Amino acid sequence: MADPVLKIEDQRTKASYELPLFKGAVRAADLRQIKTGPEDFGVVSYDPAFLNTAACQSSITYIDGDKGILRYRGYPIEQLAEKCTFLEVAYLILHGELPTEVQLENWVKDIKAHTMLHEKTKNFLESFNHDAHPMGMFISTVAALSTIYPGAQGAGSGGAQAADPPADRESYHHCGLHLPAQPGVPVRVSRQ
Repeated sequence: MADPVLKIEDQRTKASYELPLFKGAVRAADLRQIKTGPEDFGVVSYDPAFLNTAACQSSITYIDGDKGILRYRGYPIEQLAEKCTFLEVAYLILHGELPTEVQLENWVKDIKAHTMLHEKTKNFLESFNHDAHPMGMFISTVAALSTIYPGAQGAGSGGAQAADPPADRESYHHCGLHLPAQPGVPVRVSRQ
C-alpha cells in the first residue's frame, strides 16, 4: 500500500502537488513548494488560534478541546483529579501506568528523600521583587534548577518525542517533581 498523499491543484498556476500525509496531517513546511514563481516564498499555513495545528505528538497527553477531553496516558483527567494524588499522577506520567500500592509507597519515600534544595535556589528565590508574580517565579526557578542539577538537562532535549525522564534519576526529583509534591511536606534547603 502506497503512503497516503493529499493532491492539491493550485488554481493560480494550474500546477498540482502531492503532499505526503503523516498520521493524517500535512506538514506545514511541505506547503512551501506551492509557489506562483521562483521569487515566491511559497504557501504558509495560517492558524491564528492553533485551532487546527498539531505542534507535537504525545504519548502522554490527549486533548480534544471541542469535546472537553483531556487524558493522561489514557486516563480521563476527571478520574485522576478525583481519585489520585499528585504523586500518583507524576508516577503515571513518567512510567506509563498508575503505581501499585508498593510502587507508590516506594515512590513517595523516594520523592521525600529528595525534597532538599540547594542553598543557591533559596538565594535565587530571594532575588525576586516582593510583588513578583508567582508563576514567573516558579518558571524561572524550575529553569534555574537545571543549572544546579545538570543531569536533568537531558529531559526534553530530544524535541517533542522526548517523554522519558533524564537518565540521572536524582535530577528529575530535584528539577520539579518535588516542588508541589505533597501538601505539608516541607521543602528543605541544603548548603551543599
